Amino acid sequence: MRRVIFNQKGGVGKSTITCNLAAISAVEGKRTLVIDLDIQGNSTQYLLGQKVSDSDKTIAHFFKDCLSISLFGGNNSTGLDSVIHETPFPNLYVIPSHPDLEPLQGRLESRFKIFKLKEALEKLEGFDSIYIDTPPILNFYSQSALIAADKCLIPFDCDTFSREALYTLMNALTEVKADHNQHLEIEGIIVNQFQRQANLPRLLVDQLIAEGLPVLNAMISPSIKIRESHSESKPLIHYVPNHKLTIEYLALHAEIHGG
Repeated sequence: MRRVIFNQKGGVGKSTITCNLAAISAVEGKRTLVIDLDIQGNSTQYLLGQKVSDSDKTIAHFFKDCLSISLFGGNNSTGLDSVIHETPFPNLYVIPSHPDLEPLQGRLESRFKIFKLKEALEKLEGFDSIYIDTPPILNFYSQSALIAADKCLIPFDCDTFSREALYTLMNALTEVKADHNQHLEIEGIIVNQFQRQANLPRLLVDQLIAEGLPVLNAMISPSIKIRESHSESKPLIHYVPNHKLTIEYLALHAEIHGG
């Protein structure tokens, strides 16, 4: 199963949600891969504890290979296997991001390489679950991820600006599905930073549900433990396995997997 975590609004917790759901999947015994398509590389740093060096193979190397055409017209791309890194956590792997993604984007767009990630993932073997972290904009990389994915999870933090951005996002996803990936399923909206005792968050969530939007039942509370886990480069299931926030992530993971 390939899931993309996407929102065009920044700061909604995409990388945190990606890595924590993936870490739970790995703990449950599934061989799990995270693909970091965000130039900021937050998922990369969260899972590896550092930014990758220029000598390391990253997702940028994969896309560079997609642009390499031999003299005989063949594609020299070696696929994704060579850019996969082990993390310190059993069953959990990552394809790191790299700043070179930025200058590559225009060339990839002009040569219509938008389906290359999908093609490579369809050939990739040995993983039970794949999570794709995306940039906070509908660009070449996020579109590539949406085309390659089976399901889309949408993080939502409870404020009015996020709500307006959500409507724009839903329209964009409808277009991607119609034009490029008819099998893409919007799996649900993840309410993040949810303050249960505050009026505005509860009102916004109730409105989304009343409008028929696919809001997931499991919601994620704000907590300093998230920042601490970032600092320690340990997803919550490894950092504080019995904490309330970890329990919420476990409930979220169970919900999207039909538990």
